[in-house]
Amino acid sequence: MTYTAADDRYDRQPYNRSGRSGLKLPAVSLGLWHNFGDDKPIETQRATLRRAFDLGVTHFDLANNYGPPAGTAERNFGTIFAQDFRPYRDELIISTKAGYDMWPGPYGEWGSRKYVLASLDQSLARMGLDYVDIFYSHRPDPDTPLEETMGALDTAVRSGRALYAGISNYTPEQTREAARLLREMGTPLLIHQPRYSMFDRWIEDGLLDVLEEVGAGCIPFSPLAQGMLTDRYLHGIPEDSRAAKERFLRPAQLTDDVLRRVRTLNDIAADRGQSLAQMALAWALRDKRVTSVLIGASGVRQLEDNVAAVDNLEFSPDELAAIEKEIAQPGAPLV
Repeated sequence: MTYTAADDRYDRQPYNRSGRSGLKLPAVSLGLWHNFGDDKPIETQRATLRRAFDLGVTHFDLANNYGPPAGTAERNFGTIFAQDFRPYRDELIISTKAGYDMWPGPYGEWGSRKYVLASLDQSLARMGLDYVDIFYSHRPDPDTPLEETMGALDTAVRSGRALYAGISNYTPEQTREAARLLREMGTPLLIHQPRYSMFDRWIEDGLLDVLEEVGAGCIPFSPLAQGMLTDRYLHGIPEDSRAAKERFLRPAQLTDDVLRRVRTLNDIAADRGQSLAQMALAWALRDKRVTSVLIGASGVRQLEDNVAAVDNLEFSPDELAAIEKEIAQPGAPLV
């Protein structure tokens, strides 16, 4: 059966400009960090990606090390892209990253020119693409000059292997310097991908201001705090949950106080006619400097629930005040 995208998909999402660039991203983007490796059925992945695009999610975010094992999310995406999405390539934003450990030896991680450009070539081969729309330095390298890493991003853009350059996990000071270097090279910084949620608000303490200053967008990952800001843990820790398996979330983090806060936030969300996850995503988008939020999805149902956050993005002052009483302050993350 040939896949045909929904005709009204662009009416289902707001699209926001990334900083001062000409590029718009959907308010909710799909990240392939989890659920797109070899531990998940390829047909489930395919159904999730197809439904996402039908709902106006035009941005799919990957990295070289996404899986498990590393590289398989890109490979699986490439298989599905060839089957379903190649006719829609110009309607999609596809991003990937380089920075974490990928192969043995001294050239298999961090931020050297050797690693960054080799990784990009490998990513393009796995996905069957001529270029990606956004290519990120996934993390700053403490031992490589920043101008070398940014120079590699500039080369990626100038060579046509990427259209835009981004960074992830950089501090405000590193972000300002990276933006300066890229600007001098003629390849502006498009966007920063930091961790951000109600329970981890570090970007409010300087990074958002820097991004506004340099004209770059912001696309947070983990806006649901690895599942804490969902209904998953309202009644304890399920045996099949991420916390029970200690995958990016530890049971010790789910203290009685945290669970009390989660239940109170869930009540606030219910009064808004939303799930807790939907409210958490809408909250992350309340600041206009946030271009988009990255969600993960284990299947179509979870995807649909999260994307529906865009149906109610407005907060009253009373709602924001009630939420503020329950969440961590800037600089004091719970996760």
